[in-house]
Amino acid sequence: MRPEVLERFTWYMREQSAQTVMFHTKVAGQMGLSATDEKCLDLAMRAEGPVTAGRIAELSGLSTGAVTGVIDRLERAGYVRRVRDPHDRRKVLVEVAVGDLEKFGQIFEVARQSMIEVLGHFDDDELEVIERYLKLQIATFRKRVIDT
Repeated sequence: MRPEVLERFTWYMREQSAQTVMFHTKVAGQMGLSATDEKCLDLAMRAEGPVTAGRIAELSGLSTGAVTGVIDRLERAGYVRRVRDPHDRRKVLVEVAVGDLEKFGQIFEVARQSMIEVLGHFDDDELEVIERYLKLQIATFRKRVIDT
């Protein structure tokens, strides 16, 4: 890869990352959370049903001890609750309290509309390339950075 291409894409990724962090910091502040807590809540929300603290740790790359603190704070704020696993009463699961989150939908709707606006500039073939890039970027970043 030519150095100037790598430099350009490095700048784009850093700028995208900075904007994403600032967005989630803003969202978290409105929710009364830290950005880390808000993103762990997002991970729990995107899971299919209640999850273990260990699973949140795997998805986030945080230690299980750190995740315990996150869950404590989310529970105190009313965003999650700890429940017993119906199949194994020794296990504790984290369940999202969805009703409390609906009041923050507008914050995310603005971001969603921004994405729709941007994606509207691309045809189906271009969207396939963008999607392929994003899937590969997510998988590679997780493997090389998050899961290490």
